[in-house]
Order: sequence, then C-alpha cells, then structure tokens
Amino acid sequence: MSSNDIEATRLNAAVVDAAITSRRATRAFIQAPVPRQTITDLLQVASRAPSGSNTQPWQVYVLTGASRAALVAKVCAAHDGLRADPALASEYHEQYDYYPEKWTSPYIDRRRENGWGLYGLLGIGKTEKDKMHAQLQRNYKFFDAPVGLMFTVDRAMGRGSLLDYGTFLQSVMLAARGRDLHTCPQQAWNLFNKIILPHIGAAANEMLVCGMALGYADESALVNTFHTPRVSVDEFTHWFD
Repeated sequence: MSSNDIEATRLNAAVVDAAITSRRATRAFIQAPVPRQTITDLLQVASRAPSGSNTQPWQVYVLTGASRAALVAKVCAAHDGLRADPALASEYHEQYDYYPEKWTSPYIDRRRENGWGLYGLLGIGKTEKDKMHAQLQRNYKFFDAPVGLMFTVDRAMGRGSLLDYGTFLQSVMLAARGRDLHTCPQQAWNLFNKIILPHIGAAANEMLVCGMALGYADESALVNTFHTPRVSVDEFTHWFD
C-alpha cells in the first residue's frame, strides 16, 4: 500500500468516525427548515443499509409544516389526558416490547444514570412531576425540530426485520450528520401509535417502529451539552485466539 493510499484510508476513517461519534440524541433544534431534497438524499443513502435477503422492510413518513403541527397537537393532548386520568392508559399500547418486562443490572443502572443525568443537568428533581411531564412532552414536539420522521414495518415481517431496521435507522442518523444535521431517535412515540398511524395514512398491516426528530441542532441549548457515557470495549468484548 502506497503512502497516498495509507493517507486516504486514514482520512476516510476520520470522516466515518466523526459521523459516528458526533451523533447524539439532540433535544433542542433551531427552526431553520431542512430542504426536501436534502431529506430525500439522506434517505437514499440510508437505503443502502443491509437487510436479510434484501427485504428492505422500512417505510418512512416525513412530517413538516401543518402535518407535523397537527400530530404534535394530537399527541400532546393525549399525553396531557393520560396524566389527568391514568385510567386512560388502557387505551394505549405499544405494538412490540421495546424494553424488558423486568429490568436487571447493569441495564437498569445505565437507564437510571441516563435519566437522572439528563434531569440533573436540567435542574429537575425527583419529586418535580410537572417538570418531568413537560420534559417528556418535549419528545412529542420533536424537540422543536422542523422535521418529524415516523418509521413503520409490515406486521407480517419477522423479528429479524427489527434488526434490519436498526441498521437503517443508524444509516439515516449518520447520513444526517454528513449534512450537518442532527437527530433524536424516539421510542416515546410508540405508545401513541393508535393516533399516529391513522394520521400518517399507514396501512392496516403497518406497525410503528419509532419516531425521529431531524433538523439543525440548537448548539446554545444546555440540554445539548448532555452526552451519554459508553462502557469500554473491554467490558463488552470477548477475545478467543
């Protein structure tokens, strides 16, 4: 390998690594619009994500303007309604188990570290239910991002399609970084699928996978200084020679 090839490889690695390591769950956006062609381009790039037997199980719904605002209003109203009357919880169900029925260590510890780390940064105490509700509802406003994405999959597809979907979602987020955009993948929307799916005109055979906020980050926002930690490679890697 020539010195030019080595340098090109180093530069390519730096670009890819920067896209991966600069991706974060962005929770505050500015109102600058994202051109439709930019969204199309990044989705086209993301469509190269791998999937079993090339099934490409993803369907994407892009919400901007009035359609985005209407969905935000509907889901925020439902979220407020749930708080006012907890009995309404029986009306809302996620379509697949995202989290475990019973949490165990170290996963519950990481979840708590993440949650209280964010709330601590924002000055939200453990007893401040109003502030917690308001912060959770930021999800249902796409954190003010001008673009909301909803992702669905055909119910007929197997569990492996959710694995395929993960590669696609990561590809969307990395392609966004290549265009100086940020994202926030959002499982929080899943609870309100009975509102979302009719709003986006999804077919009866479609299941909501998750939502995602897309836009330009508000770099002045305190919440965007929050970066989640990662365990070391040695903690999750097992070597066999």
